[in-house]
Amino acid sequence: MTDQANQDENKLIAERRGKLVKIRENCPANGHPNTFNRKHYAADLQAKHGEKDKETLEAETAEYSIAGRVMAKRGPFLVLQDMTGRIQAYAHKTVQKDIKERWGTLDIGDIIGVTGTLHMSGKGDLYVNMDKYELLTKSLRPLPEKFHGLSDVETKYRQRYVDMIINEDTRNTFKIRSKIVDGIRKFLTERDFMEVETPMLQTIPGGASAKPFETYHNALDIQMYMRIAPELYLKRLVVGGFEKVFEINRNFRNEGLSTRHNPEFTMIEFYQAYADYHDLMNLTEEMLRTLAEDVMGTSVIRNTVKNADGEVIEEKFYDFGQPFARLSMVDAILKYGKDLDENILRNPEENLEGLKAMAKSVGVKETDASKVWGAGKYICEIFEEVAEHMLDQPTFITEYPWEVSPLARRNDENPFITDRFEFFVGGRELANGFSELNDAEDQAARFQNQVAGKDAGDDEAMHYDADYIQALEYGLPPTAGEGIGIDRLVMLFTDSPTIKDVILFPHMRPLAE
Repeated sequence: MTDQANQDENKLIAERRGKLVKIRENCPANGHPNTFNRKHYAADLQAKHGEKDKETLEAETAEYSIAGRVMAKRGPFLVLQDMTGRIQAYAHKTVQKDIKERWGTLDIGDIIGVTGTLHMSGKGDLYVNMDKYELLTKSLRPLPEKFHGLSDVETKYRQRYVDMIINEDTRNTFKIRSKIVDGIRKFLTERDFMEVETPMLQTIPGGASAKPFETYHNALDIQMYMRIAPELYLKRLVVGGFEKVFEINRNFRNEGLSTRHNPEFTMIEFYQAYADYHDLMNLTEEMLRTLAEDVMGTSVIRNTVKNADGEVIEEKFYDFGQPFARLSMVDAILKYGKDLDENILRNPEENLEGLKAMAKSVGVKETDASKVWGAGKYICEIFEEVAEHMLDQPTFITEYPWEVSPLARRNDENPFITDRFEFFVGGRELANGFSELNDAEDQAARFQNQVAGKDAGDDEAMHYDADYIQALEYGLPPTAGEGIGIDRLVMLFTDSPTIKDVILFPHMRPLAE
């Protein structure tokens, strides 16, 4: 904001504060009354009475009570906005004079309560004829200009409350998010899954490969970690006899910010005993198709690609009504990779040096951690470089190497791979699921392998969780589990280009003083 703009805004704020002084003098509640009884909502009145003709409305004598924020002033008409939408209120000359004497005129942004009868304007707009009215809250700061809104994207995220006042699209995005979460909960509970809660503060961070946030518990005098995933606790519950469980959980991972990553994010994780990863792929397909149809009203989800000026340059349509594609990781590499050696990919352990050369040729970068990579890690890195971004339509990728799947069950026929899948749409990973590893000794060995990676410099490798191994030793039935990223799913359904658009209060670097 320029110095002149700051001066102009400060002047407006000073004027509004001056009005508040007068308002306090005329209001027994010190300018903030809390006795107005709102009985009706804008959208309900529009739906019930918006199609009536003018004569019919004027013949009715029913009184309606609405409340909301003043979003525009059009002569004697005020446009009020509540949680459901907008409706007009009409202030005739006597009302305008009284308002000016009591409050020094209303400003855009003020919150008022209005009671009166319904009428129709000459343009066919429904309005409430103001008989009784009350200023409920004086807005001390001016809202952004109507046609420009929040032009500063950073301010849009820092001041979400202003963004939501101004932008209907923002409000709709978060309404859809709420419906998606509610739809997932309904879908699972109808299939006998039980919702549970597990610790967010943990002594050993587990359930995913990620760098945790660290904290300290003063009373216990121990270091603790913010949860990176609830997986190991949910599987403890399956050991205990809860055979179908889920948790809509907040996770924290100490990683960089991007259009798809926020250090604090939401997932749904669910586990089902006596099921395998094929069962979960079927369940996931049914769930996502149901969500699309129930929440969006269609099985075809539209996304757009825009240029720097915000103009749509490409439209994409993702069809959740058709059967989802299923490809192994190696098959996906061969489908989208250019002239890559199939023999090396099919027999990776016998061709490790060739695999390393292949990885380098497709752009995989070497790091300190790569010194301990095995064939499985190299295959995963190659997949991410050549195939992942090409997975446009809903696709399950299966047969992940055991090296990158420390909690998944090995495949019975090929122990190099696991019974695991990840789900992609538009080149984005949305879900990760697998048949769970319930062999306590195998799990202990894989934890040890992760510890070796951590010692070699991989700060996302898992810790050794002795208590979880002990739980497995009591016996985990054959089980399948999955996690779905809620934020990325909402991005897809709402055509949002960045994760900050679907998180109410995304993390931002603090402003300089």
